[in-house]
Amino acid sequence: MYRLPLVLLTAALLLSGCTVVAYDALSTDSIAKPRFGDNDPVDFGQRHPHLHDVHGIDVSKWNGEIDWHAARKSGVAFAFIKATEGKDRVDSSFERNWRGAAAAGLPHAPYHFYYFCSTADEQADWFIRNVPKSAVRLPPVLDAEWNHASPTCKLRPPPATVRASLQRFMDRIEAHYGKRPIIYTTVDFHRDNLVGHFDDYHFWVRSTAAHPEDIYASRTWAFWQYTATGVVPGVNGNTDINVFAGTQKNWQAWVASVTD
Repeated sequence: MYRLPLVLLTAALLLSGCTVVAYDALSTDSIAKPRFGDNDPVDFGQRHPHLHDVHGIDVSKWNGEIDWHAARKSGVAFAFIKATEGKDRVDSSFERNWRGAAAAGLPHAPYHFYYFCSTADEQADWFIRNVPKSAVRLPPVLDAEWNHASPTCKLRPPPATVRASLQRFMDRIEAHYGKRPIIYTTVDFHRDNLVGHFDDYHFWVRSTAAHPEDIYASRTWAFWQYTATGVVPGVNGNTDINVFAGTQKNWQAWVASVTD
């Protein structure tokens, strides 16, 4: 099983002066000017995301045709790309997007939107069937959130059932791809199900109104989705923008460790 990256990333952050608690307490405060535009910017105060060296995007079919070379040239360092939902849906732009990101030399990872109306094994089978290993440069992502907008699946199992289902899915994915998955989550889902659990996984957290440290109880995070209204060259309309917790040097070391 693929265990090394979490150790490497945590060690790299510690060596760069970060503690495990203050995961994103970077000393790179010289980066103050926003790297990308934002159609609805939030004032995060002194702990704003532009302190971070490494920014990336997450995309799906709703972003339309993407000029991946322009995005990379603008400063985008990575991309999370929607691949599948539940047990029977594939994002129609997935193959085009991952191949475009790869052609532009951009580290990328596919993500799966989890539905609680089908089993973990059904969803793992679907993901594996539709996501080739060549599309998984960075570790694959489990998108774990409540399905507020779903017309067909609003099921909310109890926390123990949720955690067991997610664990089963991730175990299957890790066994197949040889990389430990990243967990993407939202404030309410994390509060309801994940606090105090899965500490040996990287977390990618959504927090578009406040710093993650203020709303994710005791959670060490690796990626922070800080806006859904970002403006990025090569991407039409609003897009999500994310930052990596560590420095550029940390990032390069981590990418090297997960792409061996």
